[in-house]
Amino acid sequence: MKKKLTTVNFKGTKEQEEKLIAVIDKYAGVRGAMMPILQEAQEIYGYLPIEVQTIIAERTGVALEEIYGIVSFYAQFKLNPDGQIAVAVCLGTACYVKGSGDIVEEFSRLLDIPVGSTSADGKYSLEATRCIGACGLAPVLTVNGEVYGRLTKADVPTILAKYKD
Repeated sequence: MKKKLTTVNFKGTKEQEEKLIAVIDKYAGVRGAMMPILQEAQEIYGYLPIEVQTIIAERTGVALEEIYGIVSFYAQFKLNPDGQIAVAVCLGTACYVKGSGDIVEEFSRLLDIPVGSTSADGKYSLEATRCIGACGLAPVLTVNGEVYGRLTKADVPTILAKYKD
């Protein structure tokens, strides 16, 4: 599942940018430093919007396309911020064979947002994740870190109702 290159209301601060530049400078001349730079950048911003990737590209001399290739390849990197209510559905093997694909599709339908994105109002985000280490409860998902297990597609509206206004 390819990640979309979009940003939702990017609002980086000068302080964040200064921290990012310090991270990039810390790794100047270090071979293989792109992964730690991207990891630390995501810690600073919470995700890696194109604006942040552009700063990294300009300051490291690495092509933006190469940086985007890394960010879009590795599941640990996010191109969109988490919503106030962050839903993450496990699509690891144990969960997937027990129906998590249907569950993530139902969340997408009910929230009216594609997997891997955040709603325009910033309220909801929906991610497909890999194993979260709760295979005995498969299929599982988390909402703002709270784990829900042994789910079916029919459970989705009940879970969402807990987080609606």
